[in-house]
This record gives sequence, structure tokens and C-alpha cells, in this order.
Amino acid sequence: MKMFKKTKLWAIMLIVLMMMSVAAGCRAQKQENEVTLATTTSTQDSGLLEALAPAFEKKYSVKVKVVAVGSGAAMEMAKKGDADVLLVHSPKAEEELMAGGFGDSRKSVMHNEFLIVGPAKDPAGIKGVTSAVDALKKIADTKSAFISRGDNSGTHNKEKGLWAKAQITPEGTWYVQSGQGMGETLIMANEMGGYTLTDLATYLSMKNKSGLIVIVRGDKALSNPYSVITVSKTKFPQIHFDAAAKFSEFVTSSEGQAIIREFGKAEHGEPLFIPDVK
Repeated sequence: MKMFKKTKLWAIMLIVLMMMSVAAGCRAQKQENEVTLATTTSTQDSGLLEALAPAFEKKYSVKVKVVAVGSGAAMEMAKKGDADVLLVHSPKAEEELMAGGFGDSRKSVMHNEFLIVGPAKDPAGIKGVTSAVDALKKIADTKSAFISRGDNSGTHNKEKGLWAKAQITPEGTWYVQSGQGMGETLIMANEMGGYTLTDLATYLSMKNKSGLIVIVRGDKALSNPYSVITVSKTKFPQIHFDAAAKFSEFVTSSEGQAIIREFGKAEHGEPLFIPDVK
């Protein structure tokens, strides 16, 4: 009788363990069917992710959880293992992230350009100036309102680099930091009658809302490349690396690049991003 009870107890324990194992497997499978994408606000505000994510989800049956926070904050998420994959545009910070071992792979995806936009009245008198650095010098000299993202995003980092080239430390009441995404910053610049640095995609998507005009465009210093980075599975074994790798593969594939190439053409007369994979 005692032997029977022991055998029965072991059988029950074995069944419980098997059920727990199956449940854990189901949870893992469910989780691996989702990928957390940390990205810049420009890919969100422009609407690009609304074109890319559904196509990816349909092909791989993997749900994309988008966290649009700016490149700087996205890379901070990667350093904590809070994201699986990044789509960002801050080259120097990306290189530092990879050097620190927080990224597994980094691939070029696309590019567009930054613009200096401002009010039609152009209080700083920078219309016709072709150099972004020279334009910023005139804005500072005239103390015309300039609205900065001020959020360590890729756009903010680009702006800081341009001020450094101009050998100017922007400060004073004319220089305002929004601490917001690109869309909100454009609206704020319009309300204040000021200038700002913006990516092309967000500007075109919000052109009718912002009321600002393009003042400086075409300077090589305003190039804006985007990369996809899979977070290190060595540092963070818990991340959904397989799903992240699939996303990286998709946005650099011929299918993903075709979506990028056509995005925005019909509405704006030009693509909002130029694919970089040949």
C-alpha cells in the first residue's frame, strides 16, 4: 500500500512537472511571436512603420511592439535589454553601442536628409544660405528663436554636431529645448515663429500642420542614415533574438527595401526615405 501511494505521488508530481513545462513552452512560444522594436520618432511620425510592420507581421507571424522614443532613448533600452531590435539614426552613438558589445549586428537600411525649416518671414535672413553651419551662425547672431529637440535623439545629436562645427554654444532665451518628438517640436517651432532642424520624412508628413517652410536643404552635412541593430543575445539571453533577426532581415531584404522606396511617393511626390541596400 505504501509503495502504491509513493508511486501515485511520483506520478502526480511528474504530471504537474510536465504541465508546467508545456505551459512554460507555450509562454516562450507566445513571447517569441512578438518583437520589441525601439526606434526614433521619425519612423513613427512619418508613417513608415505603418507600412513596414504589417508586411513583416504577415510574412513571419511575429507581432511588432513599437516603442518610439528617439534614437538616444532607444539605445538606452538596448543597454538594459529592454528591446530586441533597434531602427535608429545616430551613427556615432550606434558605433559606441556596438563597441560596448550591446549590439549583435548593425546594418544600413535607408537614409534621407535633415532640413532647417522656419517661418516664411525668415527673421534670421537665411534664405539662400546653402550651408547648415552658416545658417545656424546667422540664427545665433540675430538671436532668432530656435527650437531644439533637446532629447539626445538622433536629430538632437546631429544638431549638436552642427553647433560644434559653427563653434557656438547655443544658449539664451532664443534657444528653446522642447524635450519632445519631432512632430511636437515642429508644431512648437511654428507657434513660436522659430527655426528647427527636422528630418525630411516627418516634415513632409506634417507639412500642412507645421506651417513652416524649408530654408536650408541639400547640404551634405545634413545626411541622415538609418541602421537596424539586433540587441546582443550574449549580454541579454532573454531577448527575442530570432524574431529580432527576422526583422533585421526583412527591412534589408528586397521586399522591405521596395516598401521603403515607394513610401510617400504617391502623397508627397518623392520618397520619404531612400533604401541603402543595393
